[in-house]
This record gives sequence, C-alpha cells and structure tokens, in this order.
Amino acid sequence: MKLDIFNHVFPIPFFERMQEVLPDTGPIKRWLNVPVLYDMDARMKMMEEFGDDYRQVISLSAPTIEFLGTPDETPALARLANDGMADICRAHPDRFPAFVASLPMNNPEESVREIERATGELGARAMQIFTNVNGEPLDLPKYYPVFETAAKLDVPLFLHPARGPNFPDYLTEDKSEFEIWWTFGWTYESSAAMARLVFSGLFDKLPDIKILTHHLGAMIPYIEGRVGYGQDQLGARTPGDELTRLRESLKKRPIDYFRMFYADTATFGSLGAMRCGLDFFGPERCMFASDCPFDPEGGPLYIRETLRCLESVDLDDGTRRDIYENNTRNFLKLD
Repeated sequence: MKLDIFNHVFPIPFFERMQEVLPDTGPIKRWLNVPVLYDMDARMKMMEEFGDDYRQVISLSAPTIEFLGTPDETPALARLANDGMADICRAHPDRFPAFVASLPMNNPEESVREIERATGELGARAMQIFTNVNGEPLDLPKYYPVFETAAKLDVPLFLHPARGPNFPDYLTEDKSEFEIWWTFGWTYESSAAMARLVFSGLFDKLPDIKILTHHLGAMIPYIEGRVGYGQDQLGARTPGDELTRLRESLKKRPIDYFRMFYADTATFGSLGAMRCGLDFFGPERCMFASDCPFDPEGGPLYIRETLRCLESVDLDDGTRRDIYENNTRNFLKLD
C-alpha cells in the first residue's frame, strides 16, 4: 500500500464559505481551476490511475484559516473545515483513511480546544499549522500551548509553509516579484520556522513532540554543513553574548535538533533532493507524500514523479515499504 501523507482538499461547505469571506479571490485564483481540489468524484477518478493500493491522508489547502477572519471568526471556520474533512473520510474510507485537522491559530485558546475536539470527536490523526501566523513567528509564548497540547495528546503537527507576495525580496520593494515568494520563499520560510522552533528550546521542553516538515526539510538537508558547523558558532557573528549563552544552554548541537523533525517526500520530482533529504533525516523519519494536486496537470503529475523518484533511490524493499506505508501508519496510529 502507498499512503500519501500530505495532500490537499477543500470540503465543499468550507470552500463555499471561504469564497464568501475573502475580500477577493486573488489568493485562490489558481485553486478555482483545480477541480480535484474540491470535486471528490473527480479526485477519486484521478486516484484510480495509481491503483487500488494508493491512499491519501488529506489536509486543507492554503490560505490559512487565520487569514480568513478575526480571532472571533476563525474558530467557526476551523470547525466547518474539520467537520467537512471528517465527512470526506467517512464517505470514502478506502481512499482517504485519515485527515489532518486545521486550527484557528490567531486564537490560540480556541486552537487548543479544536485539537481536543477534532481528535476526540472527529478522529483527526494530526493538526496542520503554518510557518507563521499572519506574519508572527510560531515561537511566541502565546502559541506554546498549541505545541504543548499536541505533545501531551501525542498528536503530530504538520508544518506547512505560508508566504505571499507581500513578503518582499528586497527592503526597497513592497512585494516579491516573479513568484519568488513561492518558488524560493516557501523553502526559506519552512527553514526559518524550523530554526525558530529549535532555538526556542521547544525540543528540550517537549522532547517527544512530533512535527512533520513539508517538502523534505526544505533547505536544511542541502545546507547541512552550513547549519551544522555554522550554528555550532552561534553568537560569533552577533554583538553581545546572548546568543552564545543560548547555544550553551541547549542540550544538543543545533543540527541534532533539526534531525528531530519528521519529513515528507514532496520534492516535485527532484531525485537529488529526495536523496539529500533521506540521507539527512534517515528513512525511518520520512514518509511518502506528493503534495497533490498542485502540479501542471492538476493532480497526477506530482504523484507520478514522486513515485518515480522513490523507485529510483537506492533503498532495500523493506525500507521503501516503510516510507510508503509503515512509517505513516506508526506516525498517525492507523490500524
């Protein structure tokens, strides 16, 4: 069996409500032209290409819940989305064995409640959070209860990048040009969020927390040497001794905390990236994911390319089976 752990859908009731609350459809321009994102009949037909043993764990697509409303409005949006995800899984259990719930992160207190509700009442197996909360970093103290609750309940967190054209590439500009904010920005965004969590001491406080980082660890595996030996010297480039004291307070080398993340294989058909990420995290912390359906074909291409890469990597059959199925079963506690 091939359990594809990171894929995106929009339940119809939520999709309709989202279009009502957005001031314009610019942020979801592309989404409106990807039918398998919200049409489950089209989605099921597309999945048939990959055989009866292909399954998807589904999560909501961007934009983030917190982008869609005020702290008073987003809890209801999160509940609507999660109820819809549970309905999809109940309607198609042979294709969608589990879903990842969404949180109203601009309301941390309600996010904690939604973790408890979505897991206890709906059967969600994980929670999706994004790399920033409307521009705020995840290591602010007000968001710690979300991580603490997830660790206490042993519920994995899926870390998805969030960055838009309003993040300029240069200080002299007001926006990012040429979709650099996506192509390169999302990779940086994930890496920066991982670093903020590492240096917040999160893994020392919650050593058993499970965080799955999208796109096979983003930049980290590729710049392992720079992260490793470079951050062993944390504080050497900055006036004062605050960062030096921070480094000395950590129980491990910084690079070892980055290896505590889990990762998925959504590398869009890059065999080199696949090899690099598997080598950095180790196959035991990696899980098959395609990031369906955001490819030029509207769904199947990323699945096909990810399968090609995994079949091309030099792995024994048992390890490849773990990446395809067993690691995800254990990570999400699937029967």
